[in-house]
Formats: sequence, structure tokens, C-alpha cells
Amino acid sequence: MTPAPLAARLRDPSGPLFFPVTAYGPGGSLDLDVYRTHVRRGVAAGAAAVFACCGTGEFHALLPEEFEACVRAAVEAAEGRVPVVAGAGYGTALAVRYARLAAAAGADGLLALPPYLVLAGQSGLLRHYREIAAATALPVIVYQRDNAVLTPSTVVELARTDGVIGLKDGLGDLDLMQRTVSAVRTEAPGDFLYFNGLPTAEQTQLAYRALGITLYSSAVFCFAPEPALAFHRALETDDLGTAHRLLDGFYRPFVELRAQGRGYAVSLVKAGVRLRGLDVGEVRPPLHEPAEEHVEQLARLIERGYALLEGDA
Repeated sequence: MTPAPLAARLRDPSGPLFFPVTAYGPGGSLDLDVYRTHVRRGVAAGAAAVFACCGTGEFHALLPEEFEACVRAAVEAAEGRVPVVAGAGYGTALAVRYARLAAAAGADGLLALPPYLVLAGQSGLLRHYREIAAATALPVIVYQRDNAVLTPSTVVELARTDGVIGLKDGLGDLDLMQRTVSAVRTEAPGDFLYFNGLPTAEQTQLAYRALGITLYSSAVFCFAPEPALAFHRALETDDLGTAHRLLDGFYRPFVELRAQGRGYAVSLVKAGVRLRGLDVGEVRPPLHEPAEEHVEQLARLIERGYALLEGDA
């Protein structure tokens, strides 16, 4: 798939962008059958795209051969109904290798994760992402967060780069994002895409929409697809009553629970998938499982999220 078709498929999504967890068996090895089931259920539930082996999918914990197998399984499970975008990260050489593995596995695009550990300058980051984009024909979305924070002028240069189609923001600096959107709009006009990539992006999506950023990732969709879909529909139809009800009764409490432990943005989501009946296994170290009382709170919160859809809570 060339860059334009993927961008077109992502521009006006019919549902949330789905970031599946990676399934492991009892011994900690990949369970591709369960993973396919997880992806298949998400697509059937209304996901607009599958972002495989990214942050929620524990990209950091996967060997290259495991990564390729997972991406291939996601492509098989999606059956072409929605695009599959795969993570690619670490240093430039490894990121290029992962990009090529994703292309070989049939992915439709790449999410370029921040480079490993180093605090690079803007020229180094620009070269890093350009080399990833040049490595395959796959369209690239650059993920800004942590040690990969880009100036508006750097994003302008990325928008001018063949194969780079968008920026996913995991930083949350709305002033920076406004300046970035303005700079690209005036200096590199086109179809450049922007994504809200903060953990539990629903919590901040009303603010991002004010900047014109309508795309966002949804980890909650992994274990509570109906509330996630209801929130997405509420945003699309300007139904602030439903959006506020879900924010106040479900998303804000979930974010507060997620803040109770490091790594909960992944491990709590994975616990939620298990609570909903699909045994995707535990997280791999260095992440750790949520405390039992936090899992119990999550179970009650999921019930409340579904009750809110019926107006019973």
C-alpha cells in the first residue's frame, strides 16, 4: 500500500484506532492463536485500524522474529478489512530492520517509536525518521514523546519527506501542537495527519479536537469496545452529554486507577482483556502485573462503563 491510500483510510475513521495487547501463553511464549482472536474481535467490534506491536503491544519486549510473527498474525486476522500499522523503534539500524520485517509481514504502515535512550538533537531525529521512511514503501507515522520531542520546523521537514504521513503526539503540550499544526499548514500544506497518542487519549481528546486533531489511539477499546465506540460516536456527533458522562463516570476514574502503578498503561489494559474473558497472559518484564486490589477496582469500573451506556449508573 502506498502512502496516500493509508492516509485516506485513517483520515475519517469509523471507529477508534485499536492498539491490541500481545498475547503470551502460560510459559511466556507468544500465543498467536489468542492474539488473532483478540485482533479479530477488535476489528469485528468496529476498530478503524489495528496498530500492532506498538506501546500497548509491548514492542519493547518482542524479539525480531516474534515481532514479525505478530504483525503477520494481525494482518491475517484483519483480513484487509482495516489497515494494520506496525511499530518500529530502537536505534536507526534496528528501526530500519523492524520496518522491513513489518513490510515482509504485510503491514500497511509504520508507527515510528522514539529512538532508544539517547537525547538526540533535531537534525539527528530528522535523519533517523527519514532513514526509516526510506527503508520501505510503507507510510510512516512519527510518534512524538519522551526523548523524541520535535520542533514545528522539524515537523515541517518531516511533512515534506516522502513516505511520512503524520505525527502522533504523546507529549501533551497543546501550545507546541498548535504551533506545529500552524507551521505545517502554512509551510507544508497537504494531507498531513495528526493523532492524539497520550495514554487513555479519550481523557484529553476534547482538547485535541479544539486544535483540529480528531484521530486518537484507544487502549480502552482492547477491553471495553462498546464504551470506547460510544465515546467516539459522541465526539463525531458533538454529543457532549454522552462524552461528559463517560469521561466523568468511566475515563477519569480509569486514568486515576492507571496512575496507581508504573507501567499500568499496558499491564492494566492487559488485565482488562483477561477480565473480559480472553486469556492474553501477563506482561513481560520489566513491566509487572497490577496489584490484586487494582484489578478488582478495574472490574468494577468496567461494569460501570457498560452501565453508563444503558443510563443505569
